[in-house]
Amino acid sequence: MSGAPTLTTNRFTLRPLQEGDEHALFPAFSNADLMRYWSRGPFADLEELKAWLFDREWTGRTWVAVPQGGGDPVLRLVASAEGEQVCEIGYMIVPGHERQGIARECLSALLTHLFRKEGVHRIYADIDPRNIPSNRLVQSLGFTREAHLRDAMKTHLGWCDTWLWGMLQDEWQE
Repeated sequence: MSGAPTLTTNRFTLRPLQEGDEHALFPAFSNADLMRYWSRGPFADLEELKAWLFDREWTGRTWVAVPQGGGDPVLRLVASAEGEQVCEIGYMIVPGHERQGIARECLSALLTHLFRKEGVHRIYADIDPRNIPSNRLVQSLGFTREAHLRDAMKTHLGWCDTWLWGMLQDEWQE
């Protein structure tokens, strides 16, 4: 996978993460309620988040969604290669921007790009079964729940299950 190209939707520009974006993303990544479904707890401070966001060892790509008219990022999306023509996706919305169709709109643009422009064959998401909004989102986009792994990961909250959702290129209805 190459760098993160700029993508556009009707309302947003999805651009690569850049220095300074950590300020807008911190309310999400420091929020205990939002981070309860992640493999780690909330970030304690801005510097810790910045180090994690800009970790040079991580091989995935990050986009942030900013309104077409300008402003701070409202959503972070990631895609990481997990084999030839296979990638995992993830996303986190900034508090105050939920239930506006932002994640659906931006994730749809990312899926279209990955499948149609990059030729990815399979995309999957690993989501905690208790994360109802996220599970509903991927299901509504056409992902198939392929597995329920029990006690799949030990997190800051203890052992957690995971649901694996998958979609193949020919199943994507953009």
